[in-house]
Amino acid sequence: MEKLTINKWAKEDRPREKMAELGTEALSNAELLAILIGSGSTKESAVDLMKTVLNDCHNNLNTLGKKTIRDLCTYNGIGEAKAITILAACELGKRRQQESPEERPKLNSATKIYNEMHPQMQDLDVEEFWILLLNQNHRLIKKVRISHGGITETAVDIRIIIREAVLANATILAVCHNHPSGNLTPSHADNELTKDIKRACELMRIHFMDHVIITDGQYYSYHELGKC
Repeated sequence: MEKLTINKWAKEDRPREKMAELGTEALSNAELLAILIGSGSTKESAVDLMKTVLNDCHNNLNTLGKKTIRDLCTYNGIGEAKAITILAACELGKRRQQESPEERPKLNSATKIYNEMHPQMQDLDVEEFWILLLNQNHRLIKKVRISHGGITETAVDIRIIIREAVLANATILAVCHNHPSGNLTPSHADNELTKDIKRACELMRIHFMDHVIITDGQYYSYHELGKC
């Protein structure tokens, strides 16, 4: 009987496709390791090969990490390059355990938003528009520059803002842009954009926290002035 290779499996059973569709948690240890080595032997698929290796390690990843390159190369289908890849992954897992989670800044006020963004915006001679994507505890998930424009305005596509928020699983959104002129007064376009973003956030059930205008040394907060 012809051996059934991974690329002949049902799409939902292939490790890479399964991970892309369902996330890393849905994969077994053997499937995750199979992604790393890429292929098995003429007798076994990559998944079956890694099942064999793990079985010899009593299905314990710590035991796998104690193997040597020579140990792993005794398996048909594992050469030096694959053995090194497996042990490198084990070492990364060990180092991750030893590190503390990265502390994300808490941006629950206009002042904190200003302090976060001012260093990278203070010397700009054109307008930039940024979004700050936050979790429900106001911790920063990531910040994204949406546009880089002219001296007095910059184009902003609300669809891109919402897309970034959804992809990041953000529950709170704040936005900011700079006024290179130093004038804090929002323009009519600033006001209309703020209203449009708020409406879009309400539709997507994302809390729109604030729109902060930044100059070198001062800021204007729509939220603090009750305008958003």
